[in-house]
Amino acid sequence: MSMDYHKRDFAANARLPGIFALAACIGFVSTIAAFVLLNLIRLFTNLFFFGTLSFVDRSPATNTLGLWVIGVPVIGGLIVGLMARFGSEKIRGHGIPEAIEAILFGKSKMSPKVAVLKPLSSGIVIGSGGPFGAEGPIIMTGGALGSLIAQCVKVTSAERKTLLVAGAAAGMTAVFGTPVAAVLLAVELLLFEWRPRSFLPVAVACAVAGFARAIFFGTGPLFALQTAAPDGWSLLSCAVAGVLSGALASGLSAALYKVEDLFGKLPIHWMWWPALGGIVIGIGGWLEPRALGVGYDVIGDLLHQHIAVQVALLLLTVKAVMWVIALGSGTSGGVLAPLLMLGAGLGTVLAHWLPGSGPALWPLVCMGATLGATLGAPLTAIVFAFGLTHDANALLPLLTATLIAHGFSTVVMRRSIMTEKIARRGYHIYREYGVDPLERHYVDEVMTASVESVDAATTVGATLQTLFGATQLRRAYPVLRNGAVIGVVDRMLLERSCAGDAERKRAMTLADVFAQHNTAFALSSETCRLVATRLAVLGLERLPVVADSNSMRLIGIVSRSDLVKPSLAHFEEEHKRERFRRIGPSLGKRRFAPVRKAG
Repeated sequence: MSMDYHKRDFAANARLPGIFALAACIGFVSTIAAFVLLNLIRLFTNLFFFGTLSFVDRSPATNTLGLWVIGVPVIGGLIVGLMARFGSEKIRGHGIPEAIEAILFGKSKMSPKVAVLKPLSSGIVIGSGGPFGAEGPIIMTGGALGSLIAQCVKVTSAERKTLLVAGAAAGMTAVFGTPVAAVLLAVELLLFEWRPRSFLPVAVACAVAGFARAIFFGTGPLFALQTAAPDGWSLLSCAVAGVLSGALASGLSAALYKVEDLFGKLPIHWMWWPALGGIVIGIGGWLEPRALGVGYDVIGDLLHQHIAVQVALLLLTVKAVMWVIALGSGTSGGVLAPLLMLGAGLGTVLAHWLPGSGPALWPLVCMGATLGATLGAPLTAIVFAFGLTHDANALLPLLTATLIAHGFSTVVMRRSIMTEKIARRGYHIYREYGVDPLERHYVDEVMTASVESVDAATTVGATLQTLFGATQLRRAYPVLRNGAVIGVVDRMLLERSCAGDAERKRAMTLADVFAQHNTAFALSSETCRLVATRLAVLGLERLPVVADSNSMRLIGIVSRSDLVKPSLAHFEEEHKRERFRRIGPSLGKRRFAPVRKAG
């Protein structure tokens, strides 16, 4: 029977209950923030387009301003430009890249200015006709609230990251009512790890936000839909829809950053760019009023086939141009709702041509596939589309088309819309991650168990002569006093302690050398990653391995070279190609010896 009781599937964390409690509070606070943001959007929509102070939910498409509508987004863009210039530049953009940058490069610290100015600026931009959704701003706002709460208690940077992401995911849950998709968004985009210490608090925050949402927004899916079960021909249609959705996502991303480059070449301060983008928004809104604002009603009409193909084509074109230029101008707004509308518009156009199932399926499928390919988060997009509609029949087509679209975009695009902006600031983000080989192995698997030690009463001179002379066998030796480890000695340490003084070499013992040193050690139950970090922090080459911290009984020694062993095994798994069967005339004969081919 194995006695490896220290080896676990997941790392133990005694601080997890406290982080749970903080995450639950953050989930509720983020729900309130989402309620405030959506009401700000309604307030500014009524103010800009209808001249009334009201929180009634009205679409800007029903305005009667005529040509004057062109000036409304310009005013909104001008206000937000001034807010970004004299308030906080962090409010520019759609929120998620800024949250990622704070997580990876800012120790998950966000300022109170962002928590206040981000929802206010987004309410002004979207309320004045900006073609954005509320999800990006609420992700940034919820993340800022989570970070601020975490900064008020004593937590590590890793725990602060978890609470920031908990706020961001809870905000998305509150807006859309999709808690599972919000958790997946955290895993695929924000956490950069898959561990209970981070995943579970985020899930708790989303669960709290999901229940609290019923108080502020009611229950039920945002776009309830029921499509027919897919048939055999639907597989071919899913492949076509996936490829075209991937192409749309790639084209939108490339166009966005091309527009951003063009704005960067203008000989005026970036403060004025949102107002210039507002001109395009105004013209687009004059040509096609339904392209203004969040457009949740338009998404619902597209999903339910209430918009003709010709209208959908015009809407798709105008919305895409408005969104790309507005976001490229550096204004404040989200990406999820526009991508949902653009994807659903593509599906509406394709619905009359794709065989299999009914035409109502393809706006939903293209919506999910476009979102997944643009964000680089396919699982989030699949579950998100299901959470918005509760249409179980669409799960298989969503899975197929979204993964094809994601594969297309990963081949065509070097980076997603989420990471390109960060890369342009000099920070490269590698989106793939797996289990670290050093996390999978423990010290007792790689250490040297047969160790020669030296007594602490031995003098420095004698040690240099006997162990570090011409017949030296090892680079370092553990030092024991009464059977307990007090340190590890090497030639450099001994020579530095005596500074060339011959008399001191004869008089000083190894116990004297380590009198002022704290004993650094490793336990056999610790992971190789933890010990490698300790070596790096302390600037050491090796550590003694002891049975426990009380007895300090020596059981081995582990060095940097030992810690390379798991990485070598991982390299072999990744790069050594093997063939265990030959396919040929001797097909019926069993072959047990592998035929190896080094890669």
